[in-house]
Amino acid sequence: MKYQSTIFLFLCGIVLTTYPMATVFSSPQVEGIGIAVFDVDATPPVGSQLTYDPMINSGDLTLRAKGIVLVGNGAPIVMCAIDWIGISNESQDLFKEALAVAAGTIPNRVVVHTVHQHDAPICDFTAEKMLKENNLPPGCFDGTFARELIGKLQESIRTSLKDVKKVTDIGLGSANVIEVASNRRIYKENGRIVKMRGSASNDSLLRSMPEGLIDPEVSLVSFWNNDTPLAVLSFYATHPQSYYLTKTTSPDFPGIARYMRQLAVPDALHVHFNGAGGNIAAGKYNDGSHETRLVLAERLANGMERAWRSTKKHKIGPEDMGWETENLFLPYQEKVKEIEKTMFQMNSRLLANNMGRLGWYNRRISGKGIETACLRIHDARILFMPGELFVEYQLAAKKMAPDHFVAMAAYGDYGPFYIGTEEAYKEGGYEIESSPVTYESEKVILKNIETLLSRSVSNSSDNQLTFRDQNGEISPVTNQTNQTK
Repeated sequence: MKYQSTIFLFLCGIVLTTYPMATVFSSPQVEGIGIAVFDVDATPPVGSQLTYDPMINSGDLTLRAKGIVLVGNGAPIVMCAIDWIGISNESQDLFKEALAVAAGTIPNRVVVHTVHQHDAPICDFTAEKMLKENNLPPGCFDGTFARELIGKLQESIRTSLKDVKKVTDIGLGSANVIEVASNRRIYKENGRIVKMRGSASNDSLLRSMPEGLIDPEVSLVSFWNNDTPLAVLSFYATHPQSYYLTKTTSPDFPGIARYMRQLAVPDALHVHFNGAGGNIAAGKYNDGSHETRLVLAERLANGMERAWRSTKKHKIGPEDMGWETENLFLPYQEKVKEIEKTMFQMNSRLLANNMGRLGWYNRRISGKGIETACLRIHDARILFMPGELFVEYQLAAKKMAPDHFVAMAAYGDYGPFYIGTEEAYKEGGYEIESSPVTYESEKVILKNIETLLSRSVSNSSDNQLTFRDQNGEISPVTNQTNQTK
């Protein structure tokens, strides 16, 4: 109760300093489905602490916080993607509650995700509070600018809702992205990871190894008013780093690709979501040179362009849109609590990688879950998930509803960090060694995804979920067949 009261009082402080109470909870009334778009500069001022380094400069392209508000068939739905490395724990609560207030909706109809760029801020009010309570500097968890961004997002959403556009059609398209993503966990001996192929690699052996298991598709969901595109959401699973630790903010190659597509389709706001890319990066195709960043961006933009050209439009009404949520309670590793004893000896980079996990662990043992969501819009089912999910979960979701257009955004609540498969926990490796959850997470997440999809899929026999084994149980994701190149 004390925790909830703290959130409420903090949120009221944001709302009351920005808007008069009389206008806080109003929501637009539209006929059919409507959409409003918002786009805010999410670049902190020079001198701020980024996730791993102090910020000495801002890049040519600013970091953005972009999103849409969908109205019609219930309270408004808010979907936001931010060019930060992660937003965790209590920060997720406060972002969602503040954006809900601005849109005239409720927090469980709001999702806030990050694209996971590394030369960017991290946000975790739980970690900030723990550090201050232990007389440690908050460092990268200083939430001053994050609180300013929340206010700016509220203002932008409020303004956008004065100009809601009618949505007559939904567009769905996908295409393979060529030579960008590759699996990081490809080098194994005797069932164990030997070496990880990271975001960039100059190791000729690692570069020569197969692409490995990925989801090659970029998925596009677009909203139209007859022949005019209003917004485009793109979904692609990979770590977004070409190079980093430059002390200069950058949206990296996905942000550049998004910018290219924004120029190509200027009438529509382009919002990009990172998929389940926890074990995916550009390491096979990226030597880490500055020139390669643009190459990767062009390849991703090319995939987006082909997905755009393949888009098929469908007429929609309020009955074609729905929203499902489900609480996710991930099993936790007790070793995470040891961070509390060692944080006094950690440098700033170690704190950045550990405090969010500790905050998530403390919330989890207190009974706090993470809310997942699924947007149903015509044939599309868009899943919104936490952490750095392995790509197997995204591929599994697509198998569960093969007759539907399934896309996934991961990197919602960043608290649980890497979330591997049961097999991955046997193999070890960096992601598993730093994961605060256990191998049992696989069954819990698959069940969570299946529940969301089951509620949103039609009851007709042609649309039943099929990702089941012969005994009627959910099949393990490790039965996927590796793609190689």
